[in-house]
Order: sequence, then C-alpha cells, then structure tokens
Amino acid sequence: MKKVWRERGKEILRSLPMEEKDRISKGISNHILRTSWWQDANTIGVTMSTPLELNTKYLIEQAWKEGKTVAVPKCYPTEDHKMIFYEMKEYDQLEMVYAKIREPKPEVSQQVSKRNIDLLFVPGLLFDVNGYRIGFGGGYYDRYLVDYTNETIAIAVSNQIVPDIPHEEFDLPVHHIITEKGVLF
Repeated sequence: MKKVWRERGKEILRSLPMEEKDRISKGISNHILRTSWWQDANTIGVTMSTPLELNTKYLIEQAWKEGKTVAVPKCYPTEDHKMIFYEMKEYDQLEMVYAKIREPKPEVSQQVSKRNIDLLFVPGLLFDVNGYRIGFGGGYYDRYLVDYTNETIAIAVSNQIVPDIPHEEFDLPVHHIITEKGVLF
C-alpha cells in the first residue's frame, strides 16, 4: 500500500517543472524564515535535496548567513539503518552516494548530537493534515525521531497534502508543515 502512496508522491514532484519547483522552494523558504521555530533555532538538521525534491539550498545558505549551524544526515544502511548528522560548513564536505543523494563525508565533518538540533526538516513524499507522512521507504527518519524532542518541520507543495495517510502506531507525525501557501500548522 505504501508503495502506491510513494509513487503518487513522486509523480506529484516529477510533474513540477524545475523552474516552478525552484520558485516554490524559495517561497516556502521565505515562509519558514518568518517563523519563531526558525528564528529561535541555532542548529538546523536538513537533508541535501535531490533533483526530485523541493530545493533545500535556500534554507541551508540562509542558515549560514545567519550564523546557524547546518547539520546534514548520513545514512548507514548496513548498521540498522542508522542516521547520523554532521555539521556542514561548505558543499565540498559532501559526496554523492546512492540515488543522487549527497551526504557528508564523516572524515572531514564533525558529528552533531541529536539533542543539539533545534529544528529538524523531515523529508517526505506525501503528508496528511495531522503531520503523518509517506517517506522514501528507508525508515531512517522513523528510527531517528523516536527520541528526538525538538521541533520537526516538513516542506511540501500543496498537492502533497492529503486528508489521511495510513500510519502505524510507531509512526510519528511532524510538528509543522509549510507549503507554498504558508504554514499549515
């Protein structure tokens, strides 16, 4: 069932021309910058977006301009799908891994503790009005969020928001969703 939902989310993102996706990403970033969650955060956790996703570079570069710490995840599929965040001060600290995903090189990056990430951007393909999501299927964020206690936020286009997504008891909703129309909650 989740496979069908995932494909639906990917199709929504694939249907957006790159210029429109870029325009929407900038607009969403502007909405985020006005929130207290952003303004109060010293360290943000954010993925490096793939060409399919909304672009996170605007948030990353604004965080650098504001003197915030940017933490980017590295996934370890052979270690129980563990995910560790590393501080990224420049794009040269990244390497291309699988599926056009750029992740930090641990040998040139400092690890960031989960408790030090004030605002965590959680990726997804579809979201419902309660904050539940359909992710990319690796389960990395589901595991990471279990004992994460600070703010979580998702960025999405309005078409990625559906009334209800089936979820398991261990699935955790994001606290906030922001689209091109503004803050949903």
